[in-house]
Amino acid sequence: MKKALVLFVILFSTLAFSQEKIEFSKADIEINSLLKGTLYSPLKQSNKTNLVILIAGSGPTDRDGNQKGLTNNSLKLLAEALANNGIAVYSYDKRIFAQIASGKLDEASLSFDNFIDDAKAVIQYFKNQKKYHSITIAGHSEGALIGMVAADGNADGYISIAGAGRPIDEVLVEQIGKQAPFLKEEVQKNLETLKSGTTFELKNQMLASLFRASVQPYMISWIKYNPQSEIKKLHVPTLLINGDKDIQVSVNDAQLLQQAKPEAQLKIISNMNHIFKEIKGDEAENKASYTNPDLPISKELPLIITTFIQSL
Repeated sequence: MKKALVLFVILFSTLAFSQEKIEFSKADIEINSLLKGTLYSPLKQSNKTNLVILIAGSGPTDRDGNQKGLTNNSLKLLAEALANNGIAVYSYDKRIFAQIASGKLDEASLSFDNFIDDAKAVIQYFKNQKKYHSITIAGHSEGALIGMVAADGNADGYISIAGAGRPIDEVLVEQIGKQAPFLKEEVQKNLETLKSGTTFELKNQMLASLFRASVQPYMISWIKYNPQSEIKKLHVPTLLINGDKDIQVSVNDAQLLQQAKPEAQLKIISNMNHIFKEIKGDEAENKASYTNPDLPISKELPLIITTFIQSL
């Protein structure tokens, strides 16, 4: 879906990452005609090397964590840090990039389940190689829910990074209430209609980014998934990560996920925002980080993930 409201899209030890020292190689890997990405491989590999598959958040987000006009390299920097820590990482573009490139993007035909199927296809591709000691899904934001469903019965571990703990309709109503309270009642009514499985004619074009006709089928398919219900189905080690400077997905969401799955590890990273950047100032600094690809990510994030992966 296209970039829209900010609220929707913007829905040292041996483990430490050093930008000066590169301990990995990169290769473009095509899973199928719709899925293309980058494999980060540690220079020193063995049959004990673990793989992490990164799944991007909402909107037209690419393998590096970027959208048009919002270049921050969040996923790219995380992948490099993990690869430097000896973990292989595969990060891929959403299918919409291949569809746009081929001129075959039909937004109205997109479904949340398409992205779940894509994640499963990526997992299976690497499982077939029988090359890695373990395969872990790490989803960011919307990608956390996609990965949560895809990981069930397929992956060896699961990581949620800034993943919502509530269905998307509840998250959107809360965000609208904070940023545009005069629209809250209308948004809630529209979401209730979609939740019933019915589309509607949008009259308020201020909400076209969320409710244009071509997006409504996708929203219907997304709303039906409740993260608290889905995480209970997982029978693999689970790690929940959130930053306390995240202005899109609150720490409370991570806590709700842990309440649903008490055995999951919960890590709250101080001063980390939604795109993994360290923020010590105000909200203006936080928002500015979304367009700053040179700003490093939190050093604690790859360290926490590496420790979790090594325990599998």
